[in-house]
Amino acid sequence: MEDEEVNNVMCQFTDPEGTPLGAPLYLPQNAGPQQLQQIVNKLLNNEEKLPYAFYISDQELVVPLETYLQKNKVSVEKVLAIVCQPQAIFRIRPVNRCSATIAGHGEAVLSVAFSPDGRQLASGSGDTTVRLWDLNTQTPMFTCTGHKNWVLCIAWSPDGKHLVSGSKAGELQCWDPQTGKPSGNQLVGHKKWITGISWEPVHLNAPCRRFVSASKDGDARIWDISLRKSVICLSGHTLAITCVKWGGDGVIYTGSQDCTIKVWETSQGKLIRELKGHGHWVNSLALSTEYVLRTGAFDHTGKTHSSPEEMKKVALERYNKMKGNAPERLVSGSDDFTMFLWEPAVSKHPKTRMTGHQQLVNHVYFSPDGNWVASASFDKSVKLWNGITGKFVAAFRGHVGPVYQISWSADSRLLLSGSKDSTLKIWDIRTQKLKQDLPGHADEVFAVDWSPDGEKVASGGKDRVLKLWMG
Repeated sequence: MEDEEVNNVMCQFTDPEGTPLGAPLYLPQNAGPQQLQQIVNKLLNNEEKLPYAFYISDQELVVPLETYLQKNKVSVEKVLAIVCQPQAIFRIRPVNRCSATIAGHGEAVLSVAFSPDGRQLASGSGDTTVRLWDLNTQTPMFTCTGHKNWVLCIAWSPDGKHLVSGSKAGELQCWDPQTGKPSGNQLVGHKKWITGISWEPVHLNAPCRRFVSASKDGDARIWDISLRKSVICLSGHTLAITCVKWGGDGVIYTGSQDCTIKVWETSQGKLIRELKGHGHWVNSLALSTEYVLRTGAFDHTGKTHSSPEEMKKVALERYNKMKGNAPERLVSGSDDFTMFLWEPAVSKHPKTRMTGHQQLVNHVYFSPDGNWVASASFDKSVKLWNGITGKFVAAFRGHVGPVYQISWSADSRLLLSGSKDSTLKIWDIRTQKLKQDLPGHADEVFAVDWSPDGEKVASGGKDRVLKLWMG
């Protein structure tokens, strides 16, 4: 009998935020991830069994407890804290082949973006046009003309009904994605080029009417597409704004070359908080809720919603479920080679400083489930961080040029990167290794996006073609 006594270990399950799930339990040391899944599902009374990944001091448990304890010489006297991370119930296949190379743009492709339901694709180019592509036939559908200069950014409204583009000349244009025609005149107000566009989340307002644009002129402007004008100007930054995000709590975040991040409320445009810490330009901002904000009421099941009210309700449910009890988190990436993790609703001080990159950080992005942060840098690496603590997890090396943009698969298991070295690469989060190398472009890849439904990847760059990749 005594042997059996010895082979138990006292464990405390917690959620990723560190909140205990029930009281500490004695578990047999021969229990592995499979057994822990059953225990946690029971503990939480999950009617549908959910898949979980388990972490002990930031290391995934992939072996029975005893193997882990022996290998890492862990004392069984102390309570063992095990973090349970819920995994997506669906699986996204890694894309592995280029299914179409579509010519059409006359200059470099600067941005690509799938619609929230993943059924349409838009691209913006140095040839001053926005193009909408038919994903079924993999051919150009509409060419949207009207901009006077390079189209630098594009953004779909989360209800999928509008597409907005911003140009190097500073004007914005709203398009109807069903016809490719402009809806209304150009929106003028910015004095310099547009650096970012973000829509008001659909769970706060449906149908979608308002979006915010950021500009090199140092201002951000909130536009109302039904009034067809700028309703609020957010001014206060002393240098160019480089990125803007409309958060799920209804505030707007702007990152700037003046090294600060400002937080604004959106009824009058008042500045409510300033986040300081970076020693150089802020290049990129990411929100932990970004994926649900981008997709609104659309999820992997492909259900459609009949009314704006229904959309708003479903989007709010999805947002609350994703956010849980934790505050919305923000990550900033900078020219000072570092990143900060913030909880702006809680404090103006950063939660963690994330260091390790040896060159400027160009793009940061939370995984759809909010558990990871990925960062792309001019040091040719992509780094992976814990999305809750900001702790460094792994470096993905393989690109031989600066990494420009990254995008996640909908199940948070795979990460895509596009680089100056003309390749796309897909990284496996679980094994922390390269999953797929995707050469094919003839020159630098500026823009990549993984469709929210996980079926396809789009990329564009200097060689002027748009490539679609499938599983």
